Amino acid sequence: MVLSLHLKNKKITMSVHKEYKKITTHSLQEMKIRGEKISMLTAYDYSMAKIFDEAKIDVLLVGDSASNVMHGHETTLPITLDEMISHAAAVIRAVNRCLVVVDLPFGSYQGNSKEALNSSIRIMKESEAHAVKLEGGEEVVESIKRILTAGIPVMGHLGLTPQSIYKFGTYEVRAKEDAEAQKLLHDAKLLEEAGCFALVLEKIPSKLAKQVTELVKIPVIGIGAGSDVDGQVLVSHDLLGINKDFSPKFLRRYLNLFDEIKGAVEQYIADVKSVDFPNEKEQY
Repeated sequence: MVLSLHLKNKKITMSVHKEYKKITTHSLQEMKIRGEKISMLTAYDYSMAKIFDEAKIDVLLVGDSASNVMHGHETTLPITLDEMISHAAAVIRAVNRCLVVVDLPFGSYQGNSKEALNSSIRIMKESEAHAVKLEGGEEVVESIKRILTAGIPVMGHLGLTPQSIYKFGTYEVRAKEDAEAQKLLHDAKLLEEAGCFALVLEKIPSKLAKQVTELVKIPVIGIGAGSDVDGQVLVSHDLLGINKDFSPKFLRRYLNLFDEIKGAVEQYIADVKSVDFPNEKEQY
């Protein structure tokens, strides 16, 4: 539900939020129907996930972006299924409220629906996560259907698909041309019909993202896809300013933790060198 208030000739529109003790795929569907925006962030470890969950984030994505921000790789391709399970298990141990979705890493599902099912079962059993996410449209529908036969919820991902970076050769905005836009609309409908509970749209024109959101009944989460989708996702290291090397147009930095942490460590080093730390009150 949305309420509109008129204060001194100014119209203020705000959503009415339902308090959830536990977010499920059904909760996200309810949020779309009510018009309440869905908040989603990436998480890769226990400590950060605990903070995000206590802040009442709706969804945590254990993203294959861990390959970049946690392991230092140039792309998302090198991270393994074992590594993703390790990150996911740490996140799951931290949360009480939010829904935890785990990316299927490159090579764990493409071109082989049986492999996709086995990878998804490993994630669910070994990390106790709540759902998996995979990239692609028509080419992964068979894998999605097979994963769903095991009762595992699946989130789709269209637009810029980082695991296909060497195919595209660029991280530029996708689906600007009509042919690719029409394929994306077609794929979005296919993913919904296959049984996906939600869909991520990455780096596509906002008008197209709005079309997709209106076309499908499942929640649509955007990253660089404008404001007319059902929710937003960002990489937490980007939002918090831990990563300073990535500055796309769609990113809003809420903190500058790189410089804050660096400054704190520099002060600690100075205090140790000058024997200011520990002082008399900090000794036994």
